[in-house]
Amino acid sequence: MKILFDLFPVILFFIMFKWGEGHTNAAQSFLQDYLGTLISGGTLTPQQAPIMLATVITITATVLQIAWLVIRRKKIDGMLWISFFIVSIFGGMTIYFHNETFIKWKPTMLYWSYGLALVASQLVAHKNLTRTFLIKLEEDLAIPEIVWVRLNYIWMAFFMGMGALNLLIAYNFSTSVWVNFKLFGSMAFMFAFLLIQIVYLSRFNKPAEDLS
Repeated sequence: MKILFDLFPVILFFIMFKWGEGHTNAAQSFLQDYLGTLISGGTLTPQQAPIMLATVITITATVLQIAWLVIRRKKIDGMLWISFFIVSIFGGMTIYFHNETFIKWKPTMLYWSYGLALVASQLVAHKNLTRTFLIKLEEDLAIPEIVWVRLNYIWMAFFMGMGALNLLIAYNFSTSVWVNFKLFGSMAFMFAFLLIQIVYLSRFNKPAEDLS
């Protein structure tokens, strides 16, 4: 359930963009009627409407995520706060300037923020965030400290690479292709990355006596 909760804004972004592509005039009319005061010049073209609508929905979904956790008195992860600030800033600029370039940079800034957080925690705070996230693995695996350090840097490199790949897709392909990659492509890379790690870490099984 948590993965669906985390992906909620991304899934809504995809759905609303695809709906907007097929209903450009309706999307344009909705945005100008209800959000015209937030748009520079007060108008946008039908072609701009799908990405603008998807951006509005994403910001709203992220706010609802935080509100839901506050109502239920649940802890709000630092990553969710980072996501909220980035989507609010870059999404807000996308809407105001009706320029999709800003929202296309949002995933990259998010990935790079994750990567920098991982390396900063290791070098400055001497805390391994990857180990914190994957702490349950220590119950079944005997992973050496040096491996945790390597994993932290590997995750950092992965996030930096994903950020660069996002820009590559954003600047060399259509917005529609970028939206597809944002959901399906990034998930595929993440799944493959996790699968490789699971296979690698499986070699660090605890001795039989430690499992009794």
